[in-house]
Amino acid sequence: MKRLVIICEGPTEQEFVREVLQPHFSTKNIYLQIPLIKKSGGGVVSWNVLKSQVESHLKERESFVTTLIDYYGIPNGFNYPGWQESKTIVDKPQRMDFLEQRMLSDVDIALSHRFIPYIQLHEFEGLLFNNIQSFENTFEAKEFKNKKELESILGQYDNPELINDNPNTAPSKRLLNLIQGYNKIVYGSILAKNIGMYKIRQKSLRFNNWIEKLERL
Repeated sequence: MKRLVIICEGPTEQEFVREVLQPHFSTKNIYLQIPLIKKSGGGVVSWNVLKSQVESHLKERESFVTTLIDYYGIPNGFNYPGWQESKTIVDKPQRMDFLEQRMLSDVDIALSHRFIPYIQLHEFEGLLFNNIQSFENTFEAKEFKNKKELESILGQYDNPELINDNPNTAPSKRLLNLIQGYNKIVYGSILAKNIGMYKIRQKSLRFNNWIEKLERL
């Protein structure tokens, strides 16, 4: 059995991995360990801090290590390798690929062959904008503040990962505005389970590519 450490940005991502990814990978003979990013209390940290944690896990019993962090909200001053150069890349998925490759190159070369960096574009909650049925199966009609607006968003994005990173319209902000009492940690994994891995992977292309890499371990 392979051992895969998924370093999660916060409790929302951690719960998603526990409830949705872990059952999937158990069928692939891959055991998951899902620590939170250290020294953050939930949230992204500077690259030097994350790099130290990545390398520490890579030194443990031949484990593989990946990350589940959101591009949205990473400050300019957190010194992720290639950060300023990446801003010249207009295509956002290509920008993520570039940053991930630079993260990989910055890790100890003796360990980096077991590191699979991943940055979610724009944030985890984008994966949840998949289909209206999953929302209807998760929430009661009275909990929708503006169902028409939700349906409109779902219709605008074939790939929900591309929902933008404006502070007012990021996926998590939209969910808070559209659903009464929405709680990221509680409902994120429930909604993801109701969507199912197959449908999430069908629409969210970068996420699917990441899962394929991990399956090949």
